[in-house]
Amino acid sequence: MAEQPKSLKQWWKEIKQHRYIKTILVLLTAIFLYLMMLSNVIPEQLDIHLSDVADEDIRSPITIENSQATDELQAEAVRNVEPNYVLKQGYAETQGGRVNDIFELIMQVKKDQPTVDDADEEDEFDEEGVLEESLTSVKDALSSGTSNQLSDATILTLLETSDSQLVLAKEATSNTVFEVMSERIEANNLEEAKDQVDELINISTVSNKLRDAMVEVAQFAIIPNYVYDRDSTERLREEAAENVEPVMIREGQLLVQQGDVINNEAYAQLRLVGLLDESLNFYPYIGLGLFVLILMGMMLYFIQESNTTVRNNNSHFLMYILVFVIVTCLMKVTSYTELLGVVGIGYVVPVAAGTMLLTLLLNTRIALFTSVLFATVGTVLYSQEGASSFNVTFGFYLLISSLAGALFLNTSNRITRLLRAGFLVACINVIAVLTLLFIKGMQNNWIEVGFHLGSAAFSGVAAAVLTIGLLPFFETGFSILSVSKLIELSNPNHPLLRKILTEAPGTYHHSVVVGNLAEAACERLGENGLLARVGAYYHDVGKTKRPHFFIENQLRHDNPHDKISPQLSKTIIISHPYDGADLLREHKMPKEIVEIAEQHHGTSLLKYFYHKANQEVEQPLPESQFRYPGPKPQNKVACIVAIADSVEAAVRSMPKPTPDKIETLVNKIIKDKLEDGQFDESEITLRELNDIALSMLETLKGTFHQRIEYPDEIKKGGKEHGDTRGNNGRD
Repeated sequence: MAEQPKSLKQWWKEIKQHRYIKTILVLLTAIFLYLMMLSNVIPEQLDIHLSDVADEDIRSPITIENSQATDELQAEAVRNVEPNYVLKQGYAETQGGRVNDIFELIMQVKKDQPTVDDADEEDEFDEEGVLEESLTSVKDALSSGTSNQLSDATILTLLETSDSQLVLAKEATSNTVFEVMSERIEANNLEEAKDQVDELINISTVSNKLRDAMVEVAQFAIIPNYVYDRDSTERLREEAAENVEPVMIREGQLLVQQGDVINNEAYAQLRLVGLLDESLNFYPYIGLGLFVLILMGMMLYFIQESNTTVRNNNSHFLMYILVFVIVTCLMKVTSYTELLGVVGIGYVVPVAAGTMLLTLLLNTRIALFTSVLFATVGTVLYSQEGASSFNVTFGFYLLISSLAGALFLNTSNRITRLLRAGFLVACINVIAVLTLLFIKGMQNNWIEVGFHLGSAAFSGVAAAVLTIGLLPFFETGFSILSVSKLIELSNPNHPLLRKILTEAPGTYHHSVVVGNLAEAACERLGENGLLARVGAYYHDVGKTKRPHFFIENQLRHDNPHDKISPQLSKTIIISHPYDGADLLREHKMPKEIVEIAEQHHGTSLLKYFYHKANQEVEQPLPESQFRYPGPKPQNKVACIVAIADSVEAAVRSMPKPTPDKIETLVNKIIKDKLEDGQFDESEITLRELNDIALSMLETLKGTFHQRIEYPDEIKKGGKEHGDTRGNNGRD
């Protein structure tokens, strides 16, 4: 039965250190967030039909284009575009050229037809046959469209006309066509244009028959030159369609007012925005999953990149997740208060409690980052009263409130400081709410404004009270060494510190100086200086078991080591780190303090007793018998305390310390520990060791500064009159 608690403890330790525990926690948190926000993103489905009367105002939950209405507007815009016509200036020249081609063809055919002189004397010349052949040749040469529109009489007239008359007719006809077609001719006034030909061809030198032929040819050549331009018309219609603004249904837009009858148009809009109970839409579920994935990805990336205990300590990560879950639950619960109908009641959410707890338990940087996560999650959780799935306005309020909680607390642990931070958060909340109300045009009455501001102020105070109530549970349950805990442990009235002071006063003074050296060095490196100071206070608590075996406590006593063997002295001296660790564990001290006490000597060699023991034997003893069993310092704070412990003891033993001697000694101590491998298991660098040396030299120069040596007469006079400055100078 006695072994069972130990095995359970070991089992729990293995569970906490499991490599996949962080992954499991992230998955559980993701599932929790998904379920918490699911009701806020599920599309609202209305059981409503055509011609029903709306029981309430119905607003659009999304912004979407009404494509059907947009198409109708675009079709109307296209219909309103008139066909585009253009004046073809080149048609006049082209048609004039066709007239010339007709006359040129006639001349060529006439030139090729046989004459009377070409006929044989025996044969009679057939003039009519020649004309028929010429007519056929002309019609064959002309295109089918042209030959069909010119009458045979006109062609025969031209064939019978002399060449000189044809040249005159050609020029007159061509010029007439060019003149008529120089003006705009539309398809509907083509006949009017052709009627002008009869007036323009008025040549007295030609026969009426030839004139009629010329008129027919000219009227044939005249065509509309103001024609429909298909390309430009289509381009104008496309531009008109593109210039139509899409018909949008805006998020929050009133679709149906309470008491209105649902008509076809309203019903189509309700279907478009997904408010009709017709089919299951999986996209919001997928979108929420991606949203949670983004949040978890940001959280993991930040934690992995941050140099905090949350990255490597699964217990601290679990604590971080618990704080996140608690605040999320608070936001979810308070979001339902808006359903009570009380104006501004949602602002009571004490979201700043989360960042206050994270600031005190972990650090301010994590708290600031988590403020963004709280605000992002809050935009979804507080969207149930709005048409959208995101309430950006409330997200702004949550962000400002949570940031204020992290910034104003400043890692202080006192209750008065927490209450002061809560008051400041309340003030910031009030300013944030006023900002939102003013931006919206201050449309609320003063009673409603009072409810808004009262809720916001209550939120800040509630956050401070909640932080005070939850902080001890987190510190105890997760063994968190918070700032408040460290300051509590640094109190001289702590039982263990009083034990050191009363039973080993020299050790107490030594520990205080070591604390000063270690704190300054840690702050120079950006480490936890308060932890180093408190760890130094308790690092030699094991000496209280046998205080007179340590030289700083032998002020008026003989050295007991002179009466015992070096091996026994070694055993007594080496045991003090582990006696101290056991004593600290008995008093339920934080493991960080226990580790500093246990590791501050590492595996270093007890040189004095090692050499003393070798003087008494013939064969040299192995160094391993006179080394501390370890472990070596596992982190930078433990390394700094170990260096400070050795430096303080060595400098105090110097008869007349000077800055140069102190610098040489400090560098030698760090070099010896480095060569002895005492820093091998920590992540400390050579540059940091140099910074530690510089920091300790600055602190030691202030402690062991050069004092004025008084003449003997002044010293004696001072003693006679009770002046103790001379004694202080020698101390």
